[in-house]
Amino acid sequence: MDRLCLPVPLFHCFGCVLGVLAAVTHGTAMVILEKFDPLLVMRSIKREKCTALYGVPTMFMAVLQHERFKDYDFSSLRTGIMAGSPCPVRVMNQVMEQMYMKDITICYGLTESSPVMTQTRMDDDIRRRTESVGRAMPAVEVRVVDPETGEPCPHGVQGEVCTRGYLVMKGYYNMPEATAQAIDAEGWLHSGDLGVMDEDGYLAITGRLKDMIIRGGENVYPREIEEFLYHMKGVSDVQVAGVPSLKYGEEIGAFIKLADGAQLTPEDVQGYCKDKIAFHKIPRYVVFVEEYPMTASGKIQKYKLRELASELFPNA
Repeated sequence: MDRLCLPVPLFHCFGCVLGVLAAVTHGTAMVILEKFDPLLVMRSIKREKCTALYGVPTMFMAVLQHERFKDYDFSSLRTGIMAGSPCPVRVMNQVMEQMYMKDITICYGLTESSPVMTQTRMDDDIRRRTESVGRAMPAVEVRVVDPETGEPCPHGVQGEVCTRGYLVMKGYYNMPEATAQAIDAEGWLHSGDLGVMDEDGYLAITGRLKDMIIRGGENVYPREIEEFLYHMKGVSDVQVAGVPSLKYGEEIGAFIKLADGAQLTPEDVQGYCKDKIAFHKIPRYVVFVEEYPMTASGKIQKYKLRELASELFPNA
């Protein structure tokens, strides 16, 4: 029998639906943590011999980067779900290799879509299991559309992710206008997320529409820069957000958490980017942070990073 370590909050659809309800229907033992703490997660896995672990990417990263990570045995783990926000490919590989979670899957969806519209499968190859959020669930339609026209995008072209089917909510309670903005006349729920779908139906999430940075008329997607900077030595985590600019409308801001013992300057980061990514994508501002502002469910609040940037660089 599987034993599921469940450190995600139960008030959220991840913990309530994918966690509790799925565990009940499958006869899975639940090891429920009252709050997320990486040390408590590791202790629980060891003591209870958990075979599965759920979490958002920041939770897995906190476990992997904990100073006592090597003191704990994760060999009982086999599977689990990572969801809530895009996961860096490097982190997904570390989870599969260092935490023994070879059968881990990635789910993607919204509370409004009950909550999963796509998921990777255990028999998907490594590339698809680390670089995509899988294919549409059974009896569910998923497509990528042009945010301006609403027309379906060709394979490989970025657009807004939409879904339709039994899983879509009836609407927001007593909020008809908000419901009409989220669900169009044809029944498609608009996620607000940007993604790319390949010819086999595998979806990759590339960012949020509202997080897109427009610098001097050029669209810049934070996810692309984040994935690039994850490979820089000394970078533990990175989030990219727009910084208001009188000249360009917005500039690129990189908020970086350093690895233990690492020392970097903004010039180091900009130098690393030079001649490797387009000039307009190089962060104009680099801020080193200890933590990121997060929701109770572990999602990073980029709007608060934008607010911080406005305070730090008022004359940008």
